[in-house]
Parts: sequence; C-alpha cells; structure tokens
Amino acid sequence: MPPKPADAPDPGSPAPGSADPGSADPRSPGPGSAVTGNGPAVSRREFDALFESVRAWGRWSPADRGAWNRVTADHVRRAAAAVRSGAVVPLALPWNTRPGPDNPRPALHHMTDLGDVESPEPSAHKDFIAADYHGKGVTHLDALCHIAYRGQLYDGRKAGDVVDAAGARFGAVSALGPLVTRGVLLDLPAVLGIRWLEPGRAVHAEDITAAERALGVTIGEGDAVLLRSGHVRRRTELGAWDPDTASAGFHVDAVPLLAERGVVLLGGDGDNDVRPSPVAGVHAPVHALAVAAMGVPLLDNLDLEALSAATAEAGRYEFLLVVAPLNVPGGTGSPVNPVAVL
Repeated sequence: MPPKPADAPDPGSPAPGSADPGSADPRSPGPGSAVTGNGPAVSRREFDALFESVRAWGRWSPADRGAWNRVTADHVRRAAAAVRSGAVVPLALPWNTRPGPDNPRPALHHMTDLGDVESPEPSAHKDFIAADYHGKGVTHLDALCHIAYRGQLYDGRKAGDVVDAAGARFGAVSALGPLVTRGVLLDLPAVLGIRWLEPGRAVHAEDITAAERALGVTIGEGDAVLLRSGHVRRRTELGAWDPDTASAGFHVDAVPLLAERGVVLLGGDGDNDVRPSPVAGVHAPVHALAVAAMGVPLLDNLDLEALSAATAEAGRYEFLLVVAPLNVPGGTGSPVNPVAVL
C-alpha cells in the first residue's frame, strides 16, 4: 500500500503557507494563481516544435482509432486481473440542464409521453434528451475528428476534406468503439494535501512524477490517465465560474512525458488544458497535442470525487476503466459515463 500522499495535512486542509481555498470568492478564478500559475509561457515556435516531437502520424491501422490501437487483449486481461474489491465507480457528471457560467448551452431533457399517448396497458413514460456537449457542462469523449491544428486532423488528414455538415469521414467516434484498459488516477489535491488546485494552476511533468511516487503507481503503455484537480469539489463548495477563463489542467510541458509512457487516453475533471493557455494564439494546446498530434482522445468534465475517495480507501490508484461512447457515425465525440472498477 502506498504511503499517505505527501505525508500530507488532511486533504480538507490547505497546504502549509497557502491561502485557504475555501475562503476564495467563487466569482474569481482564485487568489492570485489564475494567471501566474499557468506558465511558463510557450512561444508558437516552441509549441510547433513540441507538436512535431510528439506527433504519431502513420503509426497505427486503422488510423482513426489512433492510440487506442495500443490496447491489446493482453492489456485488457491485465487490467481485469487487477480488480480486487469489485467496487464500481461511475465518473460522469449529472445531466446538466441548468444554465450557468460554466454551462451556457444547457443540455435538454423533457418528457414526451406521460403514459397517455399509447394504448392503455401497459402505460409508458418517455423522454427526450439532447446536448451540445463539447463544453464544460457535460462529461464527454473527444474523438480524433474533434481537433485540427493548422488545418490538419490526426494522421495529417485535411480537416476540410473529411469534415463537413454531414459529419466526419475520418476520426469519428464510431471508429473508436469502446475502450477497456488500466486507468491511473493522478489525485493532485491528495498529493499536495489541499482541497483543490486553484483555477489557472498548471500541472507539469514534475508534478506527474511526484504524484506517481506519492501514490505508488507508475503510468505505462496502454494506460488511461485521469487528472483530478478538485474542480467538482471547488464548484460544489464555492459555486460555478467560467472555466474558459481559468481552470487547472496540464501544461504542454507535461505532454512529452505522457507521450513517452504511451498513454492512450487523457481525462480530467476540467477539460485537461490549463487555462489561460500558456501558448499565445493556441487556446487549447493540450487538445492539439493529444488529439491532433498523438491520436489520444480526451475525456472532459469528469466527476472524480467518488473515485478519489475510493482509491484513497483502497490504497491504490490504478483500476479497470471502461469507456463506451455512443455509436454515432460521423460524430465528433459522445456524452459518456465512464466506469472505474477497483
């Protein structure tokens, strides 16, 4: 069993020398960290060089499954064999129909049959759901057609040639299918002994390796890596804010390490990118590197609070992860409820 992360103060207490996150104004990103914590700044030239260094075009077939081609039957068997307690932890946010600063286009849900439409017996109750899900309010998977950089999707496909009003003919979510593999939780607030990372706080490569040591886990080929920043806990305690303005997430300097380890999926309780972006002119640089360069789909807007508690109780931060997106031909992604099994 790994040691208690960081021999930390209680996770509900602020780290020594830090401001109490619970005293922050929910309408502001945080006490001074939103801008200063997202660096260092990266020039466009440096970013383009980084893009080339992690680019994995022409590596797999079928290409529109990208890095998910790394996951073999052996990966699945090893992940399944690591299940011990059988505890099942869902990772999706509730379907969010309420507008707010982090949900300007709320999901839809209304009833279409209250038992008074069809023949008398048996009565049926039906409803309708819909979502413009590529935002901050719905847990979703980004397929490889979702992100283009310099006009190109993963594997060098020109976005204008394969994506139109009818959908995508390359990199669609229907090409991905389900993923079953080992998941690893990087629980940064637990490691640091704080309740959450303040919005705008970047997670760097050295934070990943420090978390591995503290949590007793090592990221390997075929793994799905989930980053907990405490976003959901902060929102619950302080209220919603606009995460497009400031949110905790990966800095681009963390991506080469993740590429070297051979990860197949990145996910987080934010949208994986630190915001504001440290790269001028590139508003979601981790999206560009992961999806367009590496062929690694993303899970955005996870609820990792229950998983944080379950992994802490189990004393292990690896688990079987199941991600089953909707089979939407031409779709750029899918709402999804990933499941961790410990």
